[in-house]
This record gives sequence, structure tokens and C-alpha cells, in this order.
Amino acid sequence: MPTEVERKILVVDDEPDIVEILSYNLQKEGYNVKTANDGKQAVETAKMFHPELIILDIMMPVMDGVEACRQIKENPDLSDAHIIFLTARAEEYSEVAAFDVGADDYIVKPVKPRALMKRIESIFKRKHKSKKSKKDIINIGKFSIDKSSYTLYIDGEAKTLPKKEFELLYFLAESPNKVFNRDDLLRNIWGADVYVLARTVDVHIRRVREKIGEGYIKTVKGVGYKFEA
Repeated sequence: MPTEVERKILVVDDEPDIVEILSYNLQKEGYNVKTANDGKQAVETAKMFHPELIILDIMMPVMDGVEACRQIKENPDLSDAHIIFLTARAEEYSEVAAFDVGADDYIVKPVKPRALMKRIESIFKRKHKSKKSKKDIINIGKFSIDKSSYTLYIDGEAKTLPKKEFELLYFLAESPNKVFNRDDLLRNIWGADVYVLARTVDVHIRRVREKIGEGYIKTVKGVGYKFEA
């Protein structure tokens, strides 16, 4: 099933039954699976295993999933890993917190293995399509945006942004002066099959502005956002 040899997936949950069900279904689909039972163990296992995707619970002992995700995304060797939160927490603030630290998807338990497999497959398909269809470097104004290394250069100085912030900036800079509404950005950055709050876009836009300076990502009232260099 995986399009590349033995895609690596890390399953993190403190419920043994969940870990067993997910591991069985993922291995049946041909994935190379490792497991962890708490957030701290997840970070350590990820450093050694280098998974392409991590399925992560929120409520866990030692270190919760949100903090584990934050530490994983701050590690340059792991920042490209896709994160799916699979949790019993259905509150809006938990979902917002998950996307704020770099989640690609947020699923509320109980787990539906077949639906989860389709979501994973969709994430990998988007990644493969993105690699094939987009150039690696955009040079615009004082910015050089290198997608091959997920590095932003401002006047030659390298800066590292969290994955979703980088992808948002890259997408807007690819089409300067073109206005994109929130639905456009949600569909292209998070995917049409992933439910994300519209507010998540605004939060990410604000954070990108804080890092690149005001005046480059413009708000077009009642429409959306555009990049001006």
C-alpha cells in the first residue's frame, strides 16, 4: 500500500488496546511501525526512528501530546514529520492547541481504523504530489524561501519556521498579489479532508507576520490574505 518502501509511522498512546489495534492495521497496510506509551518516550523514539508520520494522543503520563509535538517540531531532524492527533479530547481549545504546535490532522476517539488509514494515505499522497509539482526555492524581494530544507532566508539570514507556518508563507509567496480566502488556505495547507477551524489560519498568519515583519502579508477585508514583496 505505501508508495515508498516501508514508510515509518510512530504510534503514541498510553492505552495498550489502542496501540495494538493501530499497530496491527498499519502493519497490515505495509507500514513500518514503532510505538511509545507517553510523550517523553515518543520524543526519544522519534529521534532514533525518524518516522514520517506520528499518531499522537494528548492525555498521557510524563509528558502530554501537545508538548511532545512541540519538541518534535522544534527538532530540525524531525520537523518534517506529519502529526495526527488521535484523542478523547473534543474541546475546541485542545484542537486549536494541537494545530498551533504543528498538527496535520485532529481526530476524536473512538478510533475508526479504516477511516484513519484513508487519512494517512491522503497525507502521504499530498506530500508526494507536492514534491513532484512545486519548485523548491522562491526568491522574492528580500526573501528566499527554500522548501527543500524548510528554511526561510531574510536578507541572507536563515530562519526556521514551524512546518505549517512555513508552508503557509511558501504558498502565499508562490502567487504574489493573489488573494486567497481562508477556505483556499485550509484546503491547500491542511487538506480538504482535514477539519480545521478557520481561526487556525488567522493564528498562523499572525505568527508568520511576527517572524517576517509587518507589511508583507496583507489582509484584504472580507476576502482573505495575499503576499506582497
